[in-house]
Amino acid sequence: MAGPMEGVRVVEVGVWVAAPSAAGILADWGADVVKLEPPAGDPFRGISAMLGGGGIPPQFELDNRGKRSVAVDLGSDEGREVAARLLEQADVFVSNVRGGGLARLGLDPASVCPRYPRLVYAHVSAYGLGHEESDRAAFDVGAYWARGGLSWMLQSGDGDLPLQRGGMGDHFTGANAAGAIAAALYHRERSGKGQLITTSLARTAAYQLGWDLNQALQGDVVPQPSKRTAFLNPLINCYRTKDGRWIWLLMLEGDRHWPDFCRAVNHEEWMFEERFESLARRAMNAADLVSAIDEVLAQRTLEEWAPVLDRNDVWWAPVHTLEEVVADPVMAQAGAWVDVPRAEGGTARMVATPVDFHGTPWEARSGAPQLGQDTELVLQELGYDWDRITALKEQGVIP
Repeated sequence: MAGPMEGVRVVEVGVWVAAPSAAGILADWGADVVKLEPPAGDPFRGISAMLGGGGIPPQFELDNRGKRSVAVDLGSDEGREVAARLLEQADVFVSNVRGGGLARLGLDPASVCPRYPRLVYAHVSAYGLGHEESDRAAFDVGAYWARGGLSWMLQSGDGDLPLQRGGMGDHFTGANAAGAIAAALYHRERSGKGQLITTSLARTAAYQLGWDLNQALQGDVVPQPSKRTAFLNPLINCYRTKDGRWIWLLMLEGDRHWPDFCRAVNHEEWMFEERFESLARRAMNAADLVSAIDEVLAQRTLEEWAPVLDRNDVWWAPVHTLEEVVADPVMAQAGAWVDVPRAEGGTARMVATPVDFHGTPWEARSGAPQLGQDTELVLQELGYDWDRITALKEQGVIP
């Protein structure tokens, strides 16, 4: 089976990651996604050249596999007509082009939604629509990581700010958009009406940091960045083993797990020390306890500690490198990878989108398309004959 979105038609006018990742999830779930690209292509295609490589970048493949690419100049009347014909047949339109750019193309919500009342129009932005900073340029590094507060809260001590890995905020936001699109399609099945749905990198950042921000909004003590030596619960913290590896203790319910941990590390006397006797006391003396645990866990390697911690019901996890994540059998068993067919034959292992449907399972159908590889086929599906397609080529509307 192709997945729960089989038969759903999606048109994407997206660049980089946020909207393409939303449409990419829908493609994995079985939707027919037509990606409209300018003749020069989505700029994300060029990331390989930026990094000194060539071909379709692996980063681009994750968010664009299973789609069809149509290269067309939407700045021309003829290009906008192609988009209009596609939207007549579409169930969903997805874009993260800024509002001003969409308006110039005639693809803004005010132009599109009244014309196609059954269409689900999904817009992904940096800061939302309808205010003075709606068109401010941003990537997720800016709207999600920096302005959304995550970079500030994830710093440790007084050193440099941590750097975001590429696409983190985009992928969270794209997944939210895909879920919202599914909900809007469900509503349309009951009402017959499409609608505009919007989400933003800033909005997603606020939700990701929701515990801290909800506390700040309620006028409580505003959370601040913390060093690992000052973390209130030393039993949910990271520690280095003798071989330089890191493990993360996961004992959120500190009082429940404290006796098991003390027995595991052969320091049962800690259970009777006044400064460590309760969660509150351990928080007051966090630096002392973190230092003591550092000293103990540094006496054995991770491989030596693993069976000891497990045998004593200590909750923990290893801190893995990327190579270890890829090799971890649990990740494979959790369905984290998918084999994607290659046009030249064989398959390529890639990261799977993070949901499985056990009644309507999805499967990856193809890798990311070459720029414009489906242009002529899609135009024929829209009723264009070869004379008209040739004319569009001669006019520079399509490559």
